[in-house]
Amino acid sequence: MIEPDLFAREDDAAHPASLSEAYRSTALRSPGHRPIRIPQTLTETSGFTDWSQACAVGSADLTRTAGGEAIGQRILVAGRVLDEAGRPVPRTLVEVWQANAAGRYAHARDQWDAPLDPNFTGAGQVVTDDDGRYAFESIRPGAYPWGNHENAWRPAHIHFSLFGPAFATRLVTQMYFEGDPLIALDPIAQSVPAAARDRLVARFDLGLTRPSYALGYVFDIVLRGPAATPTEA
Repeated sequence: MIEPDLFAREDDAAHPASLSEAYRSTALRSPGHRPIRIPQTLTETSGFTDWSQACAVGSADLTRTAGGEAIGQRILVAGRVLDEAGRPVPRTLVEVWQANAAGRYAHARDQWDAPLDPNFTGAGQVVTDDDGRYAFESIRPGAYPWGNHENAWRPAHIHFSLFGPAFATRLVTQMYFEGDPLIALDPIAQSVPAAARDRLVARFDLGLTRPSYALGYVFDIVLRGPAATPTEA
């Protein structure tokens, strides 16, 4: 007897296609044949349910190191992680990484001529609370050129990695900022179907904004289902 799938089938219309002509590197990594769906088994439907017990969680504050404070506009990013039924996903790991205020990553392969910030690593971790809530304090990242086409610039964005309670809920995505004109010009963002694209855009929130300190942005994440946050590596 075959057990029914624990998780509903993903809505392909909410996620970018494997091959997008404007996003040139997808031609090198997209599959040559149509993917085959396989039944969900224990390896897809199981996983850690309490990441606070599974690993040593890093810092949710990206604005400080032992050497001092990072340079740039301070921001607060917060939201909820939800499952396909809209229920909170508690105690799951949320990881972020991003460029600094000048648009440069603290990585050896990033050789763009923009200054590094010795007090900004660009990486953070947090585990959601019982209501699925998370929060990070960071620096608003800068735009940067990326060579996809002439005069191509990536919008300001933060990368998110979430695990959820099972392998089938694994999500890697990006968060953009409300009102950024580069979103409409970016082949990566534009590869996401139009109906789901706004799910990648954090909204400014005055209530979350801390007076005289940091701007607040709300970014809720849905791991699967019809309202899923699009996958975007």
